[in-house]
Amino acid sequence: MNSPDPFNPIVLLLLLCGFIIVSALEPGSVDGICKSLVEPHNYACEEHLVITNDGFILSMQRIPSGGRTSSANGPPVLLQHGLLMDAATWLLLPPESSLAFVLADKGFDVWLANTRGTKFSQGHTSLGPDDPGFWDWSWDELVAFDLPATLQYVHNRTGQNMHYVGHSLGTLIALAAFSKHQLLDMLISAALISPIAHLGDVTSPIARNAADNFLGEVLFWLGVKEFDPRGKAAVQLLVEVCAKPGVDCINLLTSFTGQNCCLNPSVSQNFLIHEPQPTATKNMIHLSQMIRSGTIAMYDYVDVIENIKHYGQSTPPTYNMTSIPNDFPLFLSYGGADALSDVNDVQLLLDNFKDHDGDKLVVQFREDYAHADFVMGENAKQVVYDPLIAFFMLQ
Repeated sequence: MNSPDPFNPIVLLLLLCGFIIVSALEPGSVDGICKSLVEPHNYACEEHLVITNDGFILSMQRIPSGGRTSSANGPPVLLQHGLLMDAATWLLLPPESSLAFVLADKGFDVWLANTRGTKFSQGHTSLGPDDPGFWDWSWDELVAFDLPATLQYVHNRTGQNMHYVGHSLGTLIALAAFSKHQLLDMLISAALISPIAHLGDVTSPIARNAADNFLGEVLFWLGVKEFDPRGKAAVQLLVEVCAKPGVDCINLLTSFTGQNCCLNPSVSQNFLIHEPQPTATKNMIHLSQMIRSGTIAMYDYVDVIENIKHYGQSTPPTYNMTSIPNDFPLFLSYGGADALSDVNDVQLLLDNFKDHDGDKLVVQFREDYAHADFVMGENAKQVVYDPLIAFFMLQ
């Protein structure tokens, strides 16, 4: 029996609705990430729990240095996934091509983060996922709580500073923290792939139209605290967006991420087994505000009184990218076909680094790459990960 095309819009909608059971039993639905995605490839793996200062209990995985081919004892590296994803991001390709495994084989001590709300990070010291307060956060809280907690945990466990790799939203939260001179004392360097900062030039028709929907119907969406991509409200949003003039959802992934050049269908099906993951609706509204405004600011409560209550001023504070220290080592890789990390938006970010020390900034541009190629592209190891690792080894 032939497998269904994972990018056929009807199939994908059915998958998101939960009407098709992938592989009869989804590996991630019972076992943790170590048992489902790491240990089957004969890598050692440890499951860890991290508690944030606001009470969220986050899942982390560790693939100790050495992997299957090396006895080296290299520094730690923390991998941070993007929006609607979890740590499976770094494990979807075959072991010789997945960044987590490649780093372990090179002797790095690999740590995988899972942000609040994702499948294995739905614990809290006093709240459950059914409590509205559990979902009262945006990526501001990932900057303020999740990222510091995960970095501090790795630092405490290893006694070492670490490298950082972020994809998509994982780059935004790091840049926001760096702009406030936070966490840098625990880091050696940072690699930002498919970087997200400015979002005003996002070309993805699905993202732009969904952003308009979130802002236009904000009262409705605020009543739906959890944004579950497999849930009824999210699927209805997708149906509405795909029905709008100028939005072509025949190839749903392309409409969202841009024309990925290098995805293998088997990897794409593996993606659908483990992803997408839930997030907070407030987080989606926050990103929608950034698409509309083009600014990198904290969540806008719209109501002046609420903004004053939270920030002491009528408008939300901005994250100033120019304040990132010029001597902090950065590796940025972006793609010419990326509809979410658009080249014009990335250029605005790079303009902020015009005074960065020349030997501390490496910028890589792949004309043919779109958003998903950076973590699922079958040639990503050769074109992105090998240069990234070479950068780490020079620091």
